[in-house]
Amino acid sequence: MELVVGASEATMKSVMGKLGGLLAQEYTLIRGVNGDLQYINDELASMQSFLRDLATISAGGGQAQSHGHRMKDWMKQIRDITYDIEDCIDDSAHRLHGLRSDMYCYFLVNSVYEVLTWWPRRDVAAKISVLKMRAQQIGERRERYGVNNPETAGGTEGPHTGHSTTAGFDAADNQDASLQLVSMKDPVGVEHHMKELEEWVTNDKNSCGVLYVVGFGGVGKTTIATALFTKFGDLFDHRAMVTVSQSSDINAVLTNIKNQVMPQSSSQKQEGADGILGRLKQGASAFAAKCCSAGTSEETRGETKLDQLKKDLKEHFDNNSYLVLIDDVWSATTWDQIRKSLPPSKQRSRIIVTTRFQAVATTRRGEEGDHTRKVVPLGIEESEKLFKQAFFESKGNKVDKVPKEVWKMCGGLPLAIVTMAGHVACNPNKSEEEWLKVCKSLFPESGKDHGKDGRKDLTQEEVGRIVSHCYNDMPADIKTCSLYLSIFPKGQKISTKRLTRRWIAEGFVAEKQGLSVEDVAETYFNHLIRRKIIRPVEHSSNGKVKKCIVHDMVLEHIVAKASEENFITVVGGNWLMQPPSSKVRRLSLQESDSKRANDTEKMNLSHVRSLTMFGSLNQLPSHSFKFGIVQVLDLEGCTGFKVHHTEEICKMLLLKYLSLRRTDTKQLPKAIGKLENLETLDIRETNVVELPKTVCQLERLVNILGGDKRTRRALKLPEELNKKKKMKALRILSGIEIVGGLADLHHLTELRKLAIFKLSTIGDDASFKDLSSSIEYLGGYALHALIIDDESSKFIKSLDDMSSPPKFLVALELSGKMVQLPGWMTQLSALSKLTLSVTALRTDNLLLLSNLEALFSLTFSFRAEKQDSETMTILAENKLSSDGEITVPGAGFKSLKLLRFCAPLLPVLSFSKNAMAELERLELRFSMLEGLCGVENLAELKVVHLILDDKDGEHMTKMVQREVEGAVKRADGKAPKIILDQ
Repeated sequence: MELVVGASEATMKSVMGKLGGLLAQEYTLIRGVNGDLQYINDELASMQSFLRDLATISAGGGQAQSHGHRMKDWMKQIRDITYDIEDCIDDSAHRLHGLRSDMYCYFLVNSVYEVLTWWPRRDVAAKISVLKMRAQQIGERRERYGVNNPETAGGTEGPHTGHSTTAGFDAADNQDASLQLVSMKDPVGVEHHMKELEEWVTNDKNSCGVLYVVGFGGVGKTTIATALFTKFGDLFDHRAMVTVSQSSDINAVLTNIKNQVMPQSSSQKQEGADGILGRLKQGASAFAAKCCSAGTSEETRGETKLDQLKKDLKEHFDNNSYLVLIDDVWSATTWDQIRKSLPPSKQRSRIIVTTRFQAVATTRRGEEGDHTRKVVPLGIEESEKLFKQAFFESKGNKVDKVPKEVWKMCGGLPLAIVTMAGHVACNPNKSEEEWLKVCKSLFPESGKDHGKDGRKDLTQEEVGRIVSHCYNDMPADIKTCSLYLSIFPKGQKISTKRLTRRWIAEGFVAEKQGLSVEDVAETYFNHLIRRKIIRPVEHSSNGKVKKCIVHDMVLEHIVAKASEENFITVVGGNWLMQPPSSKVRRLSLQESDSKRANDTEKMNLSHVRSLTMFGSLNQLPSHSFKFGIVQVLDLEGCTGFKVHHTEEICKMLLLKYLSLRRTDTKQLPKAIGKLENLETLDIRETNVVELPKTVCQLERLVNILGGDKRTRRALKLPEELNKKKKMKALRILSGIEIVGGLADLHHLTELRKLAIFKLSTIGDDASFKDLSSSIEYLGGYALHALIIDDESSKFIKSLDDMSSPPKFLVALELSGKMVQLPGWMTQLSALSKLTLSVTALRTDNLLLLSNLEALFSLTFSFRAEKQDSETMTILAENKLSSDGEITVPGAGFKSLKLLRFCAPLLPVLSFSKNAMAELERLELRFSMLEGLCGVENLAELKVVHLILDDKDGEHMTKMVQREVEGAVKRADGKAPKIILDQ
């Protein structure tokens, strides 16, 4: 029987640290309790060693088969008592506060303290005594029932057995400094599918039709469907993509489709944008909308709601063409209901359905325009090609030493092949003989190959075997981090920073080998990408992965593991899971199935330490929670936020991570100053415009994330921040407003990122000097990212006078009406991301910037809400100074891969020969584009993305598009893709 040990060991490690701290605070305890604590500490240390040995055996392929069920039950007991000990420690932490031994009249005050805290200390002592007894019983029970120490099959460990887990994970050696863009690759082995299916999509003979893509899980159905959706989506007026899966109701699916295709308010459109050029047409943003928790925007229930949804879609689709991708349909009944709810169009419509079950495709047999395509596993050559492609993506080397049996045993299933490639790439020290042993251990029952060309297809259980083996091989710390992925709904794009900050708050990541906790978390994340556990789907302009996704079958495996170890409990969403039989520790409420909205009422929620919600707060049974032990609260994007919710949050005294991003929060109460353990406060894209002064009491606060990046609404900080020189632990201060009294930030020496969204009220020289001096000073410490939005540009112009600029900046953004660049900018040798106002778009400035050898992305943007005359005059003067066109020099920009422009009017842009030799992506957003010349000189260019904001410039834009398409045609046929969005 397979055993799950990663999360148990991580929890044990956390508790051992807390026990050590409690033992050091003798004055907080009843006399005699120290002996019980010491016993529990020693017993847990022995249990932790046992778990490590078990993890080693598991990674090496050993199974402890002789007593698998007993071992599993004993581990469950270890896990439960570990959690209960942690609950006891945390619950007592805010009830008992020790006194400083150096305080005045310590002995007298301590005597009074002991009397006043006698009852809570007695209560804690009683709980510790019970826990000691349980620890003794667990040890005795293990001996009584013969749960022996784990041993490998041969009794000894080979030199490479369990290499990854035994040796641990070397974060320093696994750092990845490379920057790249995430791009969609052409699917391997589906060319014959794509050719026929492309004809079906573009065939005008049928005004409507459904394409059923049928195949085994992991065979590549979604890959084919997504490729079609992406390639032909711009031929339709509206596009939408939704995931159905095992558990979903019709209202949820139709609401999701409606949210993607119906017109949005201007504020929502801005919210859907990504930085400067992220707003694509509705269909291009379908991937994000696909994963939104469905069914959260309506209050009504039952037939009335369904009828209204049908009516809304009929009115909207009636005179418009549409393309809808419905992914992973499990039920023929569910599909029949969805099909009846999607109206015919007077134009044309195409619906793409992916499913594992042939019955879904035959639900409404024989309708005109319908087509079924069965996807079969890849052949041997295609399997080898995909394996090597994934192997090198995972930074593997010496692929010739990998025996062909490794990819042949995957049966031609892309998921198994890719996951195995990541596993092999991360184990470079294994020999060919060892890989053959792995193949034999996974499939001992047969020596034959699997898959296409007369071979036996893999079963679901056999694919699970491969995924499970690759998972078990990972180091324990990274296993724990991977289990955390089960918190997010199936198909959701997961934010990298959201995920890594939560790992840190949960205590899964710690500083090691001289690396900060943030750097270690980033290394863990990159390793999961190498392992192919997660897949990058969206890049940030700094060259790092912004969002990732988990394949359905991998996530299914992770959810099962997390549930088995009571690591995370998922309610709702796309999974049919049994309610937990024990206490819930981490809860993810994924509203999508209205039939199971009351599941939480039956659960024991008094031990929940982490709560994540997707959807409406109306489903939150807050009366069931013991607020004192909640440490992570993530309500990002939730609706129904009320004033009483903030009052309840302020009772969560152990809270470390609080995200209210994109909620209806309007104000934070003064009581938030009680959350003395808080490390991350995320109130971006809310209506909170000012922090209460009590926030300055939060000395452990590391990240303050506020304001709105798109509207540039800023967050005002309390004056006490400067007056009392508080919050010295801050590393990120983002989205803030700087006023006169808040310009002195010298004391924030740990600050890594400073993002100022508003500077309009600064006018006196003293404030300029304070802020400029602070930036100069902090640049010599940890400051790596600086963002300044200065509408008047007075402060930005004053930056040129800095005697010692922040030379270690990695990211810099200066917005305003600047024309000339600060003279010190060319000294920023580490700068990889630069964003400037479009008013600085001049040929002479481009020549200066071309000397920045590390520059990965360069953006020229227009952030002002209105096109004021001063800005338009500057743009006109820049154009005249460059003889009517902006010329990119023919040398320099050695590392630049992303170039973006955003302005109402873009002049002629001309690229000289040999310009930007590494550029891969060119994005332009505009109302009018005068011309684009020399694009053929960009040797590595892969994508040109034109985004038109004003239809008055449509004729000119299409003419430019045709010219560019003609210019970039290459003899090898590898011309860059030209995308036009209007």
